[in-house]
Amino acid sequence: MRQTIQQHRVVVIGAGYTGATAAGRLARRLRGEDVSITLVNAEADFVERVRMHQLAVGQPLRPRPFDEMFAGTGVELRLGRVTGIDVDRRTVTVTGADGASDLEYDTLVYALGSAWNTQGVPGTTEHAHEIAGRDGALRLRDRLAALAPGSPVTVVGGGLTGVEAATELAETRPDLDVSLIARAGLGDWLSPKGARHLQKVFSNLRITTHEHTTVLAVHADRVTTPQGDIPAAVTIWTTGFAVHPIARATTLETGDTGQITVDATMRSVSHPDVYAIGDAALVTGPGDKPLRMSCASGVPTAWQAADAIAARLTDSKLPTISARYFNQCISLGRKEGLIQYVTADDRAVNAALTGRLAALYKELVCKGAAWGVANPTIGLPVRRRRVTAEGARVGVPAA
Repeated sequence: MRQTIQQHRVVVIGAGYTGATAAGRLARRLRGEDVSITLVNAEADFVERVRMHQLAVGQPLRPRPFDEMFAGTGVELRLGRVTGIDVDRRTVTVTGADGASDLEYDTLVYALGSAWNTQGVPGTTEHAHEIAGRDGALRLRDRLAALAPGSPVTVVGGGLTGVEAATELAETRPDLDVSLIARAGLGDWLSPKGARHLQKVFSNLRITTHEHTTVLAVHADRVTTPQGDIPAAVTIWTTGFAVHPIARATTLETGDTGQITVDATMRSVSHPDVYAIGDAALVTGPGDKPLRMSCASGVPTAWQAADAIAARLTDSKLPTISARYFNQCISLGRKEGLIQYVTADDRAVNAALTGRLAALYKELVCKGAAWGVANPTIGLPVRRRRVTAEGARVGVPAA
C-alpha cells in the first residue's frame, strides 16, 4: 500500500522567463494531488523582457496573461510583491492589494531576477530611465513621446541592451538626436565582421558614439563625462544588471554579487530546500566562468532546477542539463540584426550573421523564448510522477 503523504508545497517567486518556466515544467512533471505549485508575481501578465526596448519606443506588445499560459496545469498565481523571506522558518512574505501575508513552503524556487544597475553614479536614480522592466519601459515611452524633434537622447552603456535600445530608438524616431556612450570600443566584444556591421548600422542610423567614455554624473538635461558634458533631454541607463537585494537579507549563502550560491542542480549550498535560477543564481558555466545574466543562460537553469526537484521528490535519477552559449542575438531595429556566434564560454568566434536575415533570426528567438514559457517541456511528451514519502522529506542531503 502506498504511504499517504502530505501535499508538498512548492513556491516559485518571480515569474520572468526562468520562474514561469520552472513552475510550468514542475507542473508537467508531478501529480497535482501530491504537489501544490504557487507562482508569486507582481503582475498578472508575462513580461517579455527581451522586448522592453521595443515597448519603450511605442511598439505594441502582445499580451500574455498567466491565467491563459497556465490554464489546466494546476499552477496557482499569487499576485503580490515578495517583501521578505525567512529561509529558516520557510516562509515568504507577499504584499498585495490586501496587505502582507506569509506563504509557507516546503521547496522554494527563487527567481526574482535582476533590475538595472546604477553603478552608484550620482543623479542616475533621479534623472535616468531604465528598461530592465515593464514599468520603466512604459515611463520611458511616455517621456520619449513628449520629446520635440531634434531633442538629444543619450544611451549610457555599450552592451547588448544599450545597442538594442539605441538602434531601436534611432530607427523609430529619426527626428531625435540619438547618441550612445560606451566605456570601451563599440562592439569590441564582437568578431571583426560583427563589429564592422554594428558600426555600419550605427552610421546609417546617424547614432553618435562616444567610445572609451565613462559617465561621472547624470543631470536632468545632460550627462557629465571626463571629456565634458553631453546634452541629454532623456538619458537611458543600460550599464548592466543588479540582482534583487532580498537574498542578502536572509541567511542564504550568496556571492559578492548578491547571487545565491548553488550546486550543479541549482540547489542552494546552504539551504537544501531552496533552489535559485536565472539571474538570481551564481552558476559556474563552461570554462569555470560564472554565467552572465541573460535569458539564454537563465532558461537552462530553470529546466535543471525543475527536473532536479521532480527527481528528488519522486526518488528518481537526477538529470544533468549543461548550460552553454551558442550565439548572441542582437536586434538593431526592426530591419537589421546581428547574430554573433560564440564559444561555449561566450567568446566571439570569427562567424556572424548580419542584415535582414539576422533580424528575422532574432525575432524567431524572441518568439521562441515566449513560446517556451508556455511550453516548458518544449512540446515533448511528459509523464506526471508520484511523489514518494522518502522524496517528500524536506532538507535531505543533496544526492
